[in-house]
Amino acid sequence: MLRRVAGAYRAAFAGLPRQAWILALAAVVNRSGTMVLPFLSLYLTTKLSFSILEAGRVLSLYGVGAIVGSWLGGALSDRVGPLRVQVASLTGTGIGFTVLSRLNGRLGVSLAVLGLSVVQECFRPAMFTAVTRWSDPTVRTRSLALVRLAANLGMTVGPAVGGILAVRHYGLLFVVDATTCWLAAGVLTLAIGWSGGPRPLAAGAGAKAASPWRDRPYIAFLAVMVVLGTVFFQISSTMPLYFRQHYRLAEDAIGFLLAINTVIIVAVEMILLRALEGRDHMALAGLGCLLVCTGFALLPLGTSWAFAALTVVVWTAGEMLSVPLTNSVASRRAPAVSSGRYMGAYSLAFGVSFVLAPTVGTAVYEGLGPGVLWSGVGGVGVVLAVACLGLARWLGARPSGAPAKAG
Repeated sequence: MLRRVAGAYRAAFAGLPRQAWILALAAVVNRSGTMVLPFLSLYLTTKLSFSILEAGRVLSLYGVGAIVGSWLGGALSDRVGPLRVQVASLTGTGIGFTVLSRLNGRLGVSLAVLGLSVVQECFRPAMFTAVTRWSDPTVRTRSLALVRLAANLGMTVGPAVGGILAVRHYGLLFVVDATTCWLAAGVLTLAIGWSGGPRPLAAGAGAKAASPWRDRPYIAFLAVMVVLGTVFFQISSTMPLYFRQHYRLAEDAIGFLLAINTVIIVAVEMILLRALEGRDHMALAGLGCLLVCTGFALLPLGTSWAFAALTVVVWTAGEMLSVPLTNSVASRRAPAVSSGRYMGAYSLAFGVSFVLAPTVGTAVYEGLGPGVLWSGVGGVGVVLAVACLGLARWLGARPSGAPAKAG
């Protein structure tokens, strides 16, 4: 039995490019310090005396910046190379956290969050582009999942430690987050070097650059991602508030709940994806969307930490089926010379979600009550599952390396 498990792990990680492991190392370092964003709504409301709606508006500004940053990061990745974009983004993000920690006025905090998000969100499409260009299509899903796993491995530390630090002094969150950003930038620079990353591709080099905004199936796919992200980002907006107000949990307990999510992903996701190779990615993503929404819909049914942990397990199962597989769908859809633009558009969809999630979530939470919010999310899960099934055929979203269907 033990040998079989060990063999499954070896198979899950076999054949991945060296550069993907370097990106994964940087992701572990960076995400180990992810402390500010998971607790930003609580920081704004408890330490800076923002109202829930004001905190929601500030988080929405992060989403506005994320939209700009996603577009900018994707475009720059095609022009100057994804490695340079990642290093610049990490360096600037560390500076941004340092500045934000010193502000307390509503205008200053709002502008700082907006600027920080532009710089920070340049990183995501650059990272996706680097993995896409470095990985053979047959292992691309697992290469993307490796970097995601590494990020989640770091996240097992970040929010849990962040919760402990927040109980003592919120300023420590900003210091640690900034420091790990700079360390991750150092890892990328030293391990790969400025000339070691995938070079920018010229538009005329063998293929014509394509725009994702003229690809109608891809736009429909992005719309589904916006809705999924709007649900998923309740994790950093209304869910911590609900755990605090209705489950009576302190920040450290909330941090350990978020750590459950990352522990499961680190332990299970790569083996799961290896087992699902050869299956229809969009159809499986539909099941994942349904499970994500179900996890949130269960929240009003309990009040204990154990029940809260159960809801985390449910939406984590959905996350493992939806996020890495849709990452793969997006990367396969992108022509080589436009990979930065396509992955930028994919990241941009989640930036739009980050605008909508706190605005819609906090408005429903305060105006209609959390029960309406969570039951509504459950209904959205059914719609998303149906939409993914429809997109499976339209996108032609077959797994990497699988033969195309006839006709």
